[in-house]
Amino acid sequence: MRLDIVTPEKKAFSDEVDSVVVPGSEGDMGILPSHAPIVGTLRPGELAYRKEGEDHHLAIGTGIVEVSEDRISVLTDMALGESEIDDVDVIEKAIESAQKAMSEKSEPEEVAAAQVLIQKQLAKLHVKRRRRRL
Repeated sequence: MRLDIVTPEKKAFSDEVDSVVVPGSEGDMGILPSHAPIVGTLRPGELAYRKEGEDHHLAIGTGIVEVSEDRISVLTDMALGESEIDDVDVIEKAIESAQKAMSEKSEPEEVAAAQVLIQKQLAKLHVKRRRRRL
C-alpha cells in the first residue's frame, strides 16, 4: 500500500509500505492492507511504518489521516525523521520552556497551544531516543 505524508512545506514521504501505525486522536491506529476506508484526526506523536521487514519512525504533528483502498494519506503540520530532529538537549530545553509558558498562560487557547507544542517536542524526543537504543 502507498503511504504519502505531506506537510505545508514538502512531501515528507511517499513510498510503498507493509503497515502503518498513526497516533490518532482516539489512540494509536494500526493500518494493514485492505483496511476499511476511514478519515481521522491525528495528535502529535510517533508515526511508525514497516517496509520490507524494517521499522521506521517519524515524529508528526497534528493533522488528518485518510485511508482509502490501497492508499494512506497523512496531512500534518510536522513530519521529521531522526536525522532532521535537533539534539536531545535542545528538545529538552524547548519542553521546559513550553511547560513554563503553559504555567503562565491563563487563556484556554494559549494553554492548549502550549500543550500541543509539548506533545510535538515529546514526539521528537521519542524518535531521537529510539535511534540511540538501536
